[in-house]
Amino acid sequence: MPPESPQQEMLIVTGMSGAGRSTVGNALEDLGWYVVDNLPPQMLKPLVELAQHAGNSLPRIAAVVDVRGGAMFQDVSSSIEALRDSIVLRLLFLEATDATLVRRFENVRRPHPLQGNGTTLDGIVAERERLAEIRAAADIVIDTSDLNIHQLATDIREEFSTDDDAGLRVTIESFGYKYGLPADADLVADCRFLPNPFWIPELKALSGLDEEVREFVLSREGAAEFVTDYARTMEPVFAGFQRENKRHATIAIGCTGGKHRSVAIAEELATRLSGLPGVVVSVMHRDLGRE
Repeated sequence: MPPESPQQEMLIVTGMSGAGRSTVGNALEDLGWYVVDNLPPQMLKPLVELAQHAGNSLPRIAAVVDVRGGAMFQDVSSSIEALRDSIVLRLLFLEATDATLVRRFENVRRPHPLQGNGTTLDGIVAERERLAEIRAAADIVIDTSDLNIHQLATDIREEFSTDDDAGLRVTIESFGYKYGLPADADLVADCRFLPNPFWIPELKALSGLDEEVREFVLSREGAAEFVTDYARTMEPVFAGFQRENKRHATIAIGCTGGKHRSVAIAEELATRLSGLPGVVVSVMHRDLGRE
């Protein structure tokens, strides 16, 4: 018999306006969840049906549901309860103190969605009353009053990540300086300090993916030390990226044409970095074959 597919999950994210719903949605997307923002409660059932039809391609879905839905939001409790028999469902409620929410709305200089002609606090009080029933039914309640966006994202990652979720996805990208720097690089390293295989007749037509070029590049003076020291330097950097909830990073490794030295060094560096906890490494060679 074929193995059973993992049961699909759905997370309903709701709560007070200004309590961090957007931050939670972004953190869930970084964990691989399919997130739909500002979804009317009446669309929850069609979303579940779509996910079930998609099967393993949508194993975890999250819907941000809140008072921006206007009159449609009134049916949220009944809409959620109707789904519990068809999918593994959890309800996350975000809240914060009145003073915190007032300050956040003042900082962004936009009105509360329920304040009408009243004050921001009037809107907060009205929303808290409207959400009392759904808060009581929540599986998880997070008070974000004392959390900044990084701390909230960390809490979400700890609550909803699985063993398969990467804390940081790193791309090692080789490139040629003569074609320009990669626009998306977070860090750039230059390996033009190494002798260029381009000037070795038997290596010129090969690339850094070929064993002959790889051995030539990595055996040059300073090459092994460079890779070892650079990999060691990245360990605290990657750990810091994860603490700050940076989920993606690109390290660009350059040589003149992006064919020999940078390709060999990028491949070797990727091998060294692949064993770091919480890090998934991939390699791409931007300019290989461009000459």
